[in-house]
Amino acid sequence: MERYEIETFLALADELHFARTAERLGVTPGRVSQTIKALERRIGGALFERSSRQVRLTPVGRQFRDDLAPAHQRILRAVAEARAACGGIGEVLRIGFTAPWSGELVLRSAETFLARYPHCTVEPHEVALHLVITALLERQIDVAVAVPPVDPAGITVGPVLSRERLALVVPASHALARRETASLEDLALLPLVTASGMPRLWGDRLFPSRTPLGLPVEHGPTAGGWQGVLLLVAAGRGATVAPLRSEPYQKRAGLAYVPFEDTDPVEYALMWRTDNRSAGLRALARTVADAN
Repeated sequence: MERYEIETFLALADELHFARTAERLGVTPGRVSQTIKALERRIGGALFERSSRQVRLTPVGRQFRDDLAPAHQRILRAVAEARAACGGIGEVLRIGFTAPWSGELVLRSAETFLARYPHCTVEPHEVALHLVITALLERQIDVAVAVPPVDPAGITVGPVLSRERLALVVPASHALARRETASLEDLALLPLVTASGMPRLWGDRLFPSRTPLGLPVEHGPTAGGWQGVLLLVAAGRGATVAPLRSEPYQKRAGLAYVPFEDTDPVEYALMWRTDNRSAGLRALARTVADAN
């Protein structure tokens, strides 16, 4: 079997969609179809069931995938390790970050990596927290530093880069703004402002629906992005939750950051698609893990 046949089969077995597979491999859907047909002729049976609505693996296809995928991964891993050992990695890695301070954190960690692999390029991309997983899964970025979701389906969580204390962000005119610390019970005092489309992947960890004692937390207005959330809070429409470390980067008249006294810090970690096996990504994750 040729390498392109293996990669085409495994990609289609993962996507179960000819157009998405073609986009993923950078070829035409017709090329994908031709490759799979040739492979099926060589094997002597159908690997996929095709209809106008869906593509499914046949029992033979499932067994072939289960047998082939681990061997293919071992080959890729061996090649990546060999290239890394020779310093021959040369990739463009698009790194997403959700705040200016986390962007600085990523780039500092990447300095050692770039010194070790000078043929690589690191491109920073600011991404809203609630869009990080989408950006990874849709291949808009290769890796991100953010708070890992509760259920990271399809996402691998790598080394932790930072642990950050959380704060309640309230209008500067509110009585809570004069407090030295806030409690999770204080979430019941003001509507909680969040970005629109915020998925439940982060669950009650960041944006709970009830306080620890069971008081309901009202979820108030939403905004299209983080700056909009801060504008709503400054206008007195509610409060939000953010890392205390964000305050110096987001100083805005009408806001006060009050650190929580009764919640654990949140972890910011490297994350990437589980199916991303690039040598550069593996080398970056190892470098960051060693640096921390």
